[in-house]
Amino acid sequence: MDSTAKHREVVPFWFDPLCPWAWITSRWLLEVEEVRPVRADWRLMSLAHLNLVQRQGKDLSTEYRELMERSWGLVRVCAAATEYGGRGVLGPLYTALGTRLHNQRRRDEPAVIADALAEAGLPASLSEAAHSTHFDRLIVESHEEATREAGLDVGTPLLRVRGIVLFGPVVTPMPRGEAAGRLWDGVALVATTDGFFELKRSRDRKASFD
Repeated sequence: MDSTAKHREVVPFWFDPLCPWAWITSRWLLEVEEVRPVRADWRLMSLAHLNLVQRQGKDLSTEYRELMERSWGLVRVCAAATEYGGRGVLGPLYTALGTRLHNQRRRDEPAVIADALAEAGLPASLSEAAHSTHFDRLIVESHEEATREAGLDVGTPLLRVRGIVLFGPVVTPMPRGEAAGRLWDGVALVATTDGFFELKRSRDRKASFD
């Protein structure tokens, strides 16, 4: 372990593995770890729970509703892995899943979960959780820890920065090195500004994973 780890600011990061924007933000946070004294603390949230339960499925197209139903499987496997090996396994598993889902664009390949579990050194049997509701309570508890603070007018990722849970930052392409650090500095600044709620503009490009 890094000898300075105990002096690093822990940043809880709630993600749904299916979300490409959360994936980019997660890789940005790893870049930040290299240039600022912070450490990501990976946690689960569920876009399906947010959209189908908390928002009651309002204004969802049939296609997106079906995508949300399928997304449960990935989060359930992550929850099963957490119960098996502790929250420390989430980082390696998320990296293994996200690389396949987003960088390699293998969303529709059934082997993605098994391959990711193998890369993360986890039992193949955990893949069975994708089709079980056994771990849904753990997912909902983790998810609602974040949305109780951030509200429902959010998505994934959610980060707790200086005690405040924020949505984002949503950015593409991912800033690297000191540019990643400067973005972190800005996020930390707004998080500590009393009464700050939102900065936003419409996206004009697709997510880039390079």
